[in-house]
Amino acid sequence: MKFIAFNVREDELPYFKAWEKENGIQVDTVHEALTTDSLDQLAGYDGVLGLQTGTYPQKMFNKLKENNIKVFSIRNVGVDNLDLEEAKQNEIKVTNVPAYSPNAIAEFSVTQLMQLLRNTTVFRRKVVEHDFRWAPFVGKELRSLTVGVIGTGRIGRAAINIYRGFGAKVIAYDVYPNPALDREGIYVSSYDELFAQADVITMHMPATPADHHLINAASIAKMKKGVYIINTARGSLINTADLITAVKNGQVAGAALDTYENESTLFNHDWRNKEIKDETFNELLQLDNVLVTPHVAFYTEIAVQNMVYIALNSAKAVCETGTAETLIN
Repeated sequence: MKFIAFNVREDELPYFKAWEKENGIQVDTVHEALTTDSLDQLAGYDGVLGLQTGTYPQKMFNKLKENNIKVFSIRNVGVDNLDLEEAKQNEIKVTNVPAYSPNAIAEFSVTQLMQLLRNTTVFRRKVVEHDFRWAPFVGKELRSLTVGVIGTGRIGRAAINIYRGFGAKVIAYDVYPNPALDREGIYVSSYDELFAQADVITMHMPATPADHHLINAASIAKMKKGVYIINTARGSLINTADLITAVKNGQVAGAALDTYENESTLFNHDWRNKEIKDETFNELLQLDNVLVTPHVAFYTEIAVQNMVYIALNSAKAVCETGTAETLIN
């Protein structure tokens, strides 16, 4: 048995090596993402591991079948950039990592909101400038706010527990309600109902065609004036230009974005001393009340180890038994 993993970061390497030693299975690692050209490197492998937010090569699963690959295992949750129908047609099993650390992402989303509520970005800048005045940047307390959680899977439920710990009122919306939460009466019946009630909207949902640009000019107009928007899910959920307009006119008091709809060429790349030609992204970076981070909400030691180990264990299970607990097709 032999695997190859693409888009492997330096921080993942120790876990790949440790798993390889523990299991006695060869795992070759490639720093570059999986591309059309790299599909020619797959001969002799039983499984391929990927991790990328951008697109995978067209007809990738056709090529995997040609090379007798049994499994394609991704080291993340989202499968919206994979052609699962093509995988099925080519009899390639696909696995993911459905929960590498829900707490990591939930904690990060709350941390970012707290920075917005207490204006820490503004105060850091003012202190550097030796302006130590307080006004007009008075903060808000979480216990006085209603938090609307969109998506109540593992991450959303972890976030709900944290927000409740601060004393906030929590409401939620999910197309597939969690039975336990449903019994508590936490759910509202629609996005619009959540938009109308929430002081904070935090998103923990997958990207689907139906929810593309869920946050846009029309939906923002239905929200409370001065709402805070937190997105640690998928960039495609927000129309960024509409959000910028709403931040500038005060309809949105602040936003924390750990993901961006055109992030694939930006995040986890070094852009120092280079011109970023994405004017919308540049405009985001100029706003004191918008916190942009490069898709790092998940990024803890526990999460990185889990992503590597679960993906490899799933690939091994498919090769040995034809199935895995994390099989998605």
